[in-house]
Amino acid sequence: MLRRINGILEPSLKHIQFKNSQWICVSSTQFKAKSFSTSPPKPEVQVKKNVSKAMKAYLERAREHDEFMKQQTLEFQIGKRHLANMMGENPDTFTQEDVDHAIKYLFPSGLFEKKARPFMRPPEEVFPQRKAAEFDETGRPYHFLFYTGRPNFYKLMHDIVDHINDAYKFEDTMIRKGIKPDPNLALELSGYQWSDKASLEKELVEGIGDKDYEAFIATMERLCDLPYSYRSKDFIFKYRKPLMSHEQTYQAPRPQYDADGRAFITTYECLRKRARGHVTIRAPGTGKITINNEEITYFKDVQPREQMSKDAL
Repeated sequence: MLRRINGILEPSLKHIQFKNSQWICVSSTQFKAKSFSTSPPKPEVQVKKNVSKAMKAYLERAREHDEFMKQQTLEFQIGKRHLANMMGENPDTFTQEDVDHAIKYLFPSGLFEKKARPFMRPPEEVFPQRKAAEFDETGRPYHFLFYTGRPNFYKLMHDIVDHINDAYKFEDTMIRKGIKPDPNLALELSGYQWSDKASLEKELVEGIGDKDYEAFIATMERLCDLPYSYRSKDFIFKYRKPLMSHEQTYQAPRPQYDADGRAFITTYECLRKRARGHVTIRAPGTGKITINNEEITYFKDVQPREQMSKDAL
């Protein structure tokens, strides 16, 4: 019986071998190999990214700062809506100018220093700006000038040199064409000054030294001296500030005249904390101060008397 079975299998199977827990069968009729495994499949190995402790701390601080700013922005919006409701205004159309007016009305202050007076501003204007994350989780920097330590400053210097080179190229083109620069298009820089060091640091969100600031001024002056610097007018005036701020013109009230022919001006509803008063100034006057038909001794304290004397002067 066994001989008959072997006679049947031998023509169809050329070779059977057991190797490395696998049965490999090679058929003589089909010439194909089939593999059957008896061991369980191996799980795929997941590559875990190694993040240093310094990078984790850096990303954690950046995340905490972002969450802090989001919380402050939410509180500012809530306070803004409450302030609008207190003033009887629509919270959706309540602007920052309305906020300043409401704070001045609800919290009157006689402090001379404006920075010491109460105010309500967006968190972006109150809290100092902070750089966003400059690296990813693997430590790869985003900025191509990361190795300088002050990438934003050196990127600015790089942009200035680009504008200088563009002005040189345009000047060479005009010379080949035989065209001279138009003096009427020259930049008018009078009445302006360069941004100070503190403003430049605030814009770049980086600290710079005195020598770096001097190099910035010298490079910008070199750009302004070129005959075709007007082509970079927007870039130049981005760092030029006016010497005097334009203020709204104040229309002084016109004087009136009494029966004796003396000129006088009366201002109604002068506010001073909870006090309300009408002030009348006459010309020519006697130099005397009358308050509710009394002299300056109407005020018992010395401070109101001094304040009244200063206002009168």
